[in-house]
Amino acid sequence: MSSLNLDDFTDLIERPDGGVRRDAEARRERQVVPPGALGRLDDLGEWLAAAQSAVPVRPVERPRAVLFAGDHRIAELGVSARPAGGAGELVREVLEGGRPVSVLARRLGVPVRVVDMSLDCDPETLPAEVAGHRVRRGGGRIDVEDALTLEEAEAAFRAGMAVADEEADSGTDLVVLGDVSVGGTTAAGVLVAALCGTDASVVTGRGGLPIDDLAWMRKCAAIRDALRRARPVLGDQMQLLATVGGADLTAMTGFLLQSAVRKMPVILDGVVSAACALVGQRVAFRAPDWWLASHDSGEPGQAKALDRMALEPLLSQGVTVGEGAGGLLALPLVQAAAALSAELPEKPSDDKAATAAG
Repeated sequence: MSSLNLDDFTDLIERPDGGVRRDAEARRERQVVPPGALGRLDDLGEWLAAAQSAVPVRPVERPRAVLFAGDHRIAELGVSARPAGGAGELVREVLEGGRPVSVLARRLGVPVRVVDMSLDCDPETLPAEVAGHRVRRGGGRIDVEDALTLEEAEAAFRAGMAVADEEADSGTDLVVLGDVSVGGTTAAGVLVAALCGTDASVVTGRGGLPIDDLAWMRKCAAIRDALRRARPVLGDQMQLLATVGGADLTAMTGFLLQSAVRKMPVILDGVVSAACALVGQRVAFRAPDWWLASHDSGEPGQAKALDRMALEPLLSQGVTVGEGAGGLLALPLVQAAAALSAELPEKPSDDKAATAAG
């Protein structure tokens, strides 16, 4: 048993303020553009007002992209188009500005924070602020062994919580959550299949760098074998993460739950963050009220997880690259919703209209 009591999150996490949301809805009805004319932007503005407990809603001025990084030994089976242990190179490309998330973040003025949890590289090759939370080098091959020990899983979970606290304390008002991993979508598929009670084939996608049919079959078999190991521990979410999750996914789960405790909204990126959110929902049923689904990547596991949490993606662009890129694409939509909710003028009241007519 873990010494970290996940049941505490059920009591610590409250829903966004329903009374404030009703006030935001009432304010929206008084504005010059008819309610519903802005589509989902109305709902977004009201959700944000409830999350901030503020009417009118405040602008999202200090967003941040937080990416948890790790290597998964399951990639040794040829389930990914990238070489096993290759996530470290991806991290370096992110830091050097050469990945899609880097380009989008520069364009949008969003700082990017990368947190190494289990990269299979020398930590001295990375900046200290990136490697400071690492739990282990690489993760266990989840079809035949646990990804982590229970102690490592708890350390990773606590690291994710600590990162959430650091962001909340620094004034971050919204987080785009993503991953930088090789083999991470395979682990995510196992979590989704286990928690949704489905077969491996239902959740097996093509990954960020699309794989061919033979690799897809290898990935499906790997998820099937890991799923057999996951089912006996479904009742213990920390044990589940240790068995088939890995340090990066475990940290992301801790980050999501602690963000909800701190009332810090999070935009989910792709299938990996969706899988972690699904674990988080199992821990604390109110937690998904603090999360937004940014986009539909086309990954079947992501669709299954979001459907289970009743989260509807904001965009559908087929972006599979991961790394928070799809989440950043949705950020301007959230910022636009906040601006419209706060800045659209209200219709003149009957008294003011009568005075003007007189």
